[in-house]
Amino acid sequence: MNESINFEFNITDGIAIFKLNENRFDSSIAGLVKAEFTIILSEEVNKLVVDMSEVEYCDSSGLSSLLLAFRILQTEEGKIKIAAPQKSVKTLIEISQLDKILPIYDSVEEAIINFNK
Repeated sequence: MNESINFEFNITDGIAIFKLNENRFDSSIAGLVKAEFTIILSEEVNKLVVDMSEVEYCDSSGLSSLLLAFRILQTEEGKIKIAAPQKSVKTLIEISQLDKILPIYDSVEEAIINFNK
C-alpha cells in the first residue's frame, strides 16, 4: 500500500488548486486523497479545481474521492471543477454521468475563469 501521494496544492485569489501528480488514481491512493481533501476543505475553501492532467487511470475509488470533495463543498455552498483530465479519465466521468456535478474543463485556467461567471 502506498503511504503517501504526490500532489501540489495552492490557493490563488480564493480558489484552491489541487494537482494530483500520480498516473493512477485508484484504491491505492484514494484514501490518502480523501484525507487531504478533508483537511484542505476544512480551511474555509469553497472553490476547488482538481488538476487531473497527470492521471492516466482512474477507477471508482478515485471518483469516490472527487465525490467526497463535492459533498464537503456542497455543505459550504462551494463548487468543484475538474481540469485537464486525460481522455480515459474524462470518459469515465462522463459515462458515470458525474460531469453533471463535476464540471470538466480543458485547463486549470479555464476552470478558474468559470468560477467568476
